[in-house]
Amino acid sequence: MLAHEQLRSGTSVLDLRIATSSARPVANHVLVLVHGLPRAMGMGRQAAGLLPELAEHLSNESGWLVATGTLSGVGGSTGTFSATQWRKDLQQILTRVERGDQRISLAGFGFGGVLALSIAAGDDRVRGVATFASPAHLEPWCGPADDFRRSVQVAGVVGDEKELLAAEELREDVIAIDPLGAIATLPPRRLLIGHGTDDIEVPASDARDLLAAAEGRAELRLIQGAGHQLRADPRMVATLLGWLDRHR
Repeated sequence: MLAHEQLRSGTSVLDLRIATSSARPVANHVLVLVHGLPRAMGMGRQAAGLLPELAEHLSNESGWLVATGTLSGVGGSTGTFSATQWRKDLQQILTRVERGDQRISLAGFGFGGVLALSIAAGDDRVRGVATFASPAHLEPWCGPADDFRRSVQVAGVVGDEKELLAAEELREDVIAIDPLGAIATLPPRRLLIGHGTDDIEVPASDARDLLAAAEGRAELRLIQGAGHQLRADPRMVATLLGWLDRHR
């Protein structure tokens, strides 16, 4: 079953979907899926489009409660992108799904994986993190500040142009997050790093750098021939389901 609700995060209103399974419920386990930052024209409306379906599938197969929210400026959520705002959004989602002693895990795609690592590093409620196609080095991933800001505008994750940070400030807000430093603090919590070998947006070497920063205390899954978009790759889904099953 997939329930839909709205959640306030500052001045933003986020779309949140929560999937539950009546077939094989597993108590005390919650997974939050985190979408990435779209960079192509008009993709802000579609960036998280496949995640509710994925959430429902994962819940039915694993018995976990699986939640996914569209962060500020994405899909039907109001507001405007910034790394700081998205961190606040994800914290609000975690607070919403937390129930007593439930164990929360995060699975993030692209920049969503970076957010997941960053949040987990400062939040003991998060007991596991899976990243897929996530950059380890944010300066080259962003590129020049003006180009990065333009890509955010073109993607359409800007609810109000006046709320969008200036180019240098927007970029600095992103690169202030340290994926390598964050993942280094997480073991012995469970970690999964997934990456496509043919990813031209984020090289597979970034996955190996994340693994090295975790001192090898993570599962690394390189998906042969896969590109950057892993959300619908059945091998990614199988990898994530296996990780959830071992996480009981």
